[in-house]
Amino acid sequence: MHKSARKAVQYGCLIMILLAPFCGEASWHSGPGKGNDGPKIVNIVNFIRLLEPRDAKITQDVLFQTVVKQVESMRQYDLGGSFLLQYDALMDQRYQQLLKALPGEKYEIGAWWELPQPLIEKAGLKWRGRYPWDWHADVGFSTGYTPEEREKIVDVYMADFKAVFGYYPRSVASWFIDAHTLNYMYDKYGIVASANCKDQYGTDGYTLWGGYWNQAYYPSRINSYMPAQHAENQLPVPVFRMLGSDPVRQYDMHPGARRQGVISLEPVYPEAGGDSTWVHWFMREFVEGASLAFNYTQAGQENSFTWEAMEKGFRIQMPLIARLRDEGKIRVETLEASGRWFSKKFPVTPATAFTVNNDLPGSDRKTVWFNSRFYRLNLLWENGQLRIRDIHLFDEQFPSVYTTQKATSNECVFLTLPFVDGYLWSTKDHYAGIRFKALVNGKEVPITGGDPVITNAAGKLRISWPLKTITGRLDMEITERTMKIQLKGNRQKAQWFLDMTTAGTAALPFRDIQPDRIQCASEGMNYVIKALNGRFSTPGEGKVFRISPNVGTLTLELSNGN
Repeated sequence: MHKSARKAVQYGCLIMILLAPFCGEASWHSGPGKGNDGPKIVNIVNFIRLLEPRDAKITQDVLFQTVVKQVESMRQYDLGGSFLLQYDALMDQRYQQLLKALPGEKYEIGAWWELPQPLIEKAGLKWRGRYPWDWHADVGFSTGYTPEEREKIVDVYMADFKAVFGYYPRSVASWFIDAHTLNYMYDKYGIVASANCKDQYGTDGYTLWGGYWNQAYYPSRINSYMPAQHAENQLPVPVFRMLGSDPVRQYDMHPGARRQGVISLEPVYPEAGGDSTWVHWFMREFVEGASLAFNYTQAGQENSFTWEAMEKGFRIQMPLIARLRDEGKIRVETLEASGRWFSKKFPVTPATAFTVNNDLPGSDRKTVWFNSRFYRLNLLWENGQLRIRDIHLFDEQFPSVYTTQKATSNECVFLTLPFVDGYLWSTKDHYAGIRFKALVNGKEVPITGGDPVITNAAGKLRISWPLKTITGRLDMEITERTMKIQLKGNRQKAQWFLDMTTAGTAALPFRDIQPDRIQCASEGMNYVIKALNGRFSTPGEGKVFRISPNVGTLTLELSNGN
C-alpha cells in the first residue's frame, strides 16, 4: 500500500531463501486441483498519481516513467489490464497520450478515487489538505465531504474524463469509497465495477475489518463495505477486494497492535509479492485450492512506490501470470470485464472460498477462507490442530456513518459483526478462536489430525479431516447460511466439543448465551447465532462458551435470520 506500510512488513520466512525451489516453477507439475469449478480471475490493476509529496526524490517524471515501465512489462508478456487515474494524473497530457495509445480491447482506463486539490477546487470546494494530494481520510477521500459535495466532485471528474477519453469510466476503485458516492456513480454514470482495499487493521490509518474477505460482493445500498443479503437492498456493482492478501499470515499479523503490517501480492514487498518463492506459492494455492464460484486476485501496484522498488516483483509476477494464462489455469482481464461477468452470472453475492492446502516451506499451516452474503469464516490448521480463527456476520441494515456524514478523523473505519475475532481478541501470547477438543481418559485434550481434504460441490464447501486423538474423522459441510460438523467412524462415541477462548482483555459482543442461541450486540446492532443441532454452554475455566454436538452432529446457523 502506501509508503508508511513498507517498513511494517515483518514475518519469519528466512528459510524461504534456502528452500526456494520448493515453490519455484519446478513445483508446478499438476493441473488445477479440486477447486476447478469456476474461473481463477486475475486483474492487473495499476493506479496512477501525478505527484508524491512525501518524498522529494519521487518527482513527477519518476512517477510517469514508472507507468511507462509497467506498460512495457505488461506488453512484453501480452498481458492486458486496468490503469486507474487520479484526477491530477487524468489532466496530465503525458498520461493521456500514453494511455490513449494502448489497445482498447486489452486495456481499460478507469478512475482512482483519491481526491487531490485540483479536483476539489474545480468542484467549488475549499482544499483542506497539507499537500496538493493528502491521503488522510477526511481530505483525500470521498468520506471527507458531504453527500452533496461528493456529487459535485463526481460530476467534475466524470465530465473531464469524458472530455479526454470520449466516454465515462466503467471502473472506479480506491482504498475505500462511501456508499453514497458509489450509488451516485452507478445511478448517473453507469459504472460496472469497483474495488477496495484488502482487509486490514489500522494500516495507514485505514481499517476495513470483518468483510467479504476476498473475491467480490454486492454492497448494501447504505454501507459500501457490507455485503447485502437481498437483491432489492444491494447496489448492483460488484466490489472486488484488492492486493492479494496472504491467506495465512496477513490476518493475525501483530495481534493486539493498533496497526498491522502488509503481506500481499504487491510487488514492492520483498518478503511477499517481491519474492519468487512467495509469489509461486501464492499463485499455486490460488489456482489449485477449492474456491467454489470463482477465485480472484489483483496484481499490479500504484506508481507512488516507483519502478525501482517494484521492478523485481513485476519481473517475477508478469511471466508467471502469462504462463498460467497460456496453460488455461487463470483468466487475465480488466476490472471492467470482471465486473460485467460477475453481474451477468450472479444475481446476488455468491459463496466463494480461498484454500491453502500447502503453506510456505517450513510451515505446516493450512487454511480456508469461506465467504457468503451472510457471513465469513476462516479455518486454520497448525501443528495438527484446528482453530476457527474468524467468523463475522453481515447485515445489510447495518449503516455506515460515512454514507450520510463526513469523516471527523484522518482515519477511517469499516466494520461488520464479530462472532469470532482471532486478531482483535488475541495477544501475542494467546490467539483467540474456537478450538476442537475431546474428552480422553477423563481429560480435556486438543483434537489432532492429519491433512484435511477440502473439496466443493454445488456451492458447498466440504472438508474431511482424519483424526489422531480419537478414531474417525470430522466431516464439515459449509454452506452460505450454515456450518455442519459430524464425527464419522468413531464407534466409541467419543465426547468432542468446541471451546471459545480469548486473550481475556477483549471487549466481547456476547450478551446472552442460551442452549440454542447466543445473542450478540456490536456497533449498535443486535444479531444472533443459532445452534440448529447441538448446544451452547458456559463451562467457565477461561472458556467464553462451549459448543457441544447432538448425537455426533453440530450445526450452526450463521445467517442472522436473514
